[in-house]
Amino acid sequence: MVENWDDFLVPYKQAVDELKVKLRGIRSQFLKIDGRSPIEFVTGRVKPVDSIKEKMVRRHISEDRLEEDMEDIAGLRIMCQFVEDIYQVVDLLRKRTDINILEERDYVHNKKPSGYRSYHIIFEYPVQMLDGEKVILAEIQVRTLAMNFWATVEHSLNYKYQGEFPDDLKGRLERSAEAAFHLDEEMSEIRDELQETKKHGPDKDVRKSSDENSHL
Repeated sequence: MVENWDDFLVPYKQAVDELKVKLRGIRSQFLKIDGRSPIEFVTGRVKPVDSIKEKMVRRHISEDRLEEDMEDIAGLRIMCQFVEDIYQVVDLLRKRTDINILEERDYVHNKKPSGYRSYHIIFEYPVQMLDGEKVILAEIQVRTLAMNFWATVEHSLNYKYQGEFPDDLKGRLERSAEAAFHLDEEMSEIRDELQETKKHGPDKDVRKSSDENSHL
């Protein structure tokens, strides 16, 4: 039984704080070396007690199984510019020795029926407490900025409608999710074309036009 929720959540809060520093450190290293990072920004939170209790009822989780059965009490989100960045970040996380990945869920290319897309990683993380090491469960969600915008709006609407969307709104949300993903795909194609142009230099027509203008 949880006698004091503040005490119970201490290791989860510490884990979120530590991981935010570490993940932001990765971003800083990328920027210093390459001038660009697959990580755009990082956020984190500890699930509020009311939300924990609501999920316990909804998922039939008892207090004595809370630490083992609720995976997202400590949660972090990593936002990326491009879909390809998501998988680069996932590869980086797989190589880390300070987290033990238990499960991966690819909702980027296997979207939920609602249209939701993201990449979820469930893992164990050791927290150093006064009385020794405590291993907790935590979750990292990796998504693009467009995916995050859609998910944020959908989440706020979910509270308003208590998960029961009118059919018209449900259809509009699904279509907007697809539109957001098409935007991600289009931006990736534009980036690839720009990188290809930089690799091979400007095409002959552009150089010829530039030469002709220089004689005017």
